[in-house]
Order: sequence, then C-alpha cells, then structure tokens
Amino acid sequence: MNNKLMIKDLIIGFVIGILTAILGCFLFLKFYTQYEFIDGINAIKNEGYLGKLIALSAVLNVGMFFLLLKLNKEVMARGVVMATIILAIVTIFV
Repeated sequence: MNNKLMIKDLIIGFVIGILTAILGCFLFLKFYTQYEFIDGINAIKNEGYLGKLIALSAVLNVGMFFLLLKLNKEVMARGVVMATIILAIVTIFV
C-alpha cells in the first residue's frame, strides 16, 4: 500500500474518531440534559464533569472501530484508536 495513502487513511480515521466522540457528546446532552450543545458543554465544564463527558462520548469509537474492521479499513481503524488515545489523554488533563 502506498505510504501517502496510508497516512491519508490514518488521518481520515482520526477525524472519524473525533467526530464520533463529538456525536456522542451531542447525543448525551440532547437526551439526558435540558441544555443545548454549547450551553451544555459550558454547564458541564462549570460543574467539573467535562472529562467524564469526553470519556463517555468516546465509547462510540468502539463501535466505529469494529465497523471499520468489518469493512477491511484497518488503517482507518488505527486512526480511530489514535483518536481514542488522544481523547483519553485530554480527559486526564481536563
């Protein structure tokens, strides 16, 4: 496989992982709080639960990882794992 193509697929997988986590954040705020997205992020940040929200929203990356493996997109699946690791590091510092 071409090296440039692998890097492109890795970046696409990373973006998919981040967007999946944002989607998880949005879904949690939509169904379990009365806040809109930005107001909900600010309220949860003020209460000190932002790290927990990020960790909870990253759970959707597991499903995306297995979906990409099922579609034989191993390099994109690596990008999703990389995004999950970055989200875990962000969770530690938030």
